Amino acid sequence: MRSRIDDLLPLAEQNDGLFTADQARALGITDSVLARLTQRGKLERVARGVYRIPYFPADPLSQYREAVLWARASHGPERVALSHETALAVYGISDVNPARVHLTVPKHARLRRQKPKSIVIHRGDLPLTDVTTHEGLPVTTVARSVMDVIATTGRLSLARQAIKDARKEGYITASELQRLTRQLSHHARGTQKPQAAV
Repeated sequence: MRSRIDDLLPLAEQNDGLFTADQARALGITDSVLARLTQRGKLERVARGVYRIPYFPADPLSQYREAVLWARASHGPERVALSHETALAVYGISDVNPARVHLTVPKHARLRRQKPKSIVIHRGDLPLTDVTTHEGLPVTTVARSVMDVIATTGRLSLARQAIKDARKEGYITASELQRLTRQLSHHARGTQKPQAAV
């Protein structure tokens, strides 16, 4: 006989074992069933409105998927993106290792849930051209991520390393490399103020 966990498997397989309560409800699985499965140890509640099937192997990107699902849970904004240092980590460019997950959400988005301490929210209306999908995750482009890091931290050496690595990995073209290098030079001389993240 098919169990409710079997119904959740295709959903969980898309996100390293993670899914939201809203996604489960769309499959006809009620909150009380989720609570019962959690009590029995068949599910883990990783954040409010976000669950995980525990026997899925942990993935280095799981914390990022969890943060995106948390922001989207309970009618949260669909247009969210991993950004700043977190975006650089997702791309694997630079030696950045952020202690918290940086997410950019629309300026007027309503996040009804209490924010986990592991997440930093930046508010900004990202143009579609500044967001891409990498490893199945919504993430700001390399150029946007680098400029956001400069705007919030001023870490030029980190930005330079990220740009160099991004070119080596083929994430940016030679002309994008030149443009970003010029922008960093302007910032280093103080002739151009970086666009502040909100």
